[in-house]
Amino acid sequence: MSSPPLSTPLVHWHESHGGRMVDFAGWRMPVQYSSIVDEHLAARQAAGLFDVSHMGRLAIEGPGSCDWLESLLTRRVSDIEPGRARYTLVTNDAGPSGLTILDDALVTREADAPDGTPRLAMVVNASNRDRVVEWFVSKLPPQGVSLHDRTFETSMIAVQGPLAVDIVCGLCDSADAARIRSLGNYRAGRATVAGHDAAVSRTGYTGEDGVELVVAADAATSLWEAIHAAGAPRGLRPCGLGARDTLRLEAGMPLYGHELVADSDPFAIGLGLAVNLDDASGGPRRFPGREQLARMKAAPAPRVRVGLAFDSKRAAREGSPVVVAGTTVGVVTSGSLAPSLGHAVAMALVARPLAEPGTAVDVLIRDAVQPARVVPLPFYRRAAPRG
Repeated sequence: MSSPPLSTPLVHWHESHGGRMVDFAGWRMPVQYSSIVDEHLAARQAAGLFDVSHMGRLAIEGPGSCDWLESLLTRRVSDIEPGRARYTLVTNDAGPSGLTILDDALVTREADAPDGTPRLAMVVNASNRDRVVEWFVSKLPPQGVSLHDRTFETSMIAVQGPLAVDIVCGLCDSADAARIRSLGNYRAGRATVAGHDAAVSRTGYTGEDGVELVVAADAATSLWEAIHAAGAPRGLRPCGLGARDTLRLEAGMPLYGHELVADSDPFAIGLGLAVNLDDASGGPRRFPGREQLARMKAAPAPRVRVGLAFDSKRAAREGSPVVVAGTTVGVVTSGSLAPSLGHAVAMALVARPLAEPGTAVDVLIRDAVQPARVVPLPFYRRAAPRG
């Protein structure tokens, strides 16, 4: 008998404000409030407000925490400076090939403790949290490192869009507002927002500027309502999982379970940046699956991730075959209407010789042939700020 879905601290707000609730990765979450297109465009043109509290949040502390994570993640950790975040993969050395990708994650080095002890935070996917925590716990040393799953004692709220930073800074005093505005991409710090202590990072999953805020669970509704009240007159909308997915697709961002799976070749899907085979001095690192990843890099995979653009609004779905001259040459991993562009797009794995932008292909969508062309990723890139 399956367990009932988990709820974020904001579930009652979602339900009372028209959120259409679904079971997603074991959590009761809003897929949309009004329409996915309207919510998507609000995030592109003003700001979107997202409850991402279902994502796993882990705290890693102790004098050995950096070295311990260095031994477990594909991205270097030992040289992360406080206030910086890095995208990484979590791997183990199981599976037929000696490599299983358990998840992709964001690891942030927070301000060190007063005695200089490193403190790190990691965000993982809701669907993979249990197995990532289990893997990490199995690798904990007898002393020097502590791991704490903070998912249920905190809440995570994303504010994304061209007005997002202004809206959040308007809820801070001048010093904290200046601190948030000064954060570059993949930078993090702490601030008091609407009276609540928050971990603030200049990160997101939409292709837009914005911040992600982590606060105590009992502060979530108060903070959410303050952001909503401040932003709604300026066009901010609460957004569900539907808009979150179309936004990340337009931005060419991979999703675990679609573009990225347990046996993926990271180099073939454009995630080579998440793999540091060597340390800062050029010597080989040691982490699970390192040798298999080195072999993947040396022998390019026959299929690579590409973007596909359609002339119509008819969307391909995961698993749709990509065909050239009657021969299947690839498969769609994600597809949707791109509201910002007015036509359908998809990401797909296709034979390497066909990855050149402009290449014409066909995609079978429910047995109907739909013409498409290979285009560079991302499909959408936000305009550079003026000045």
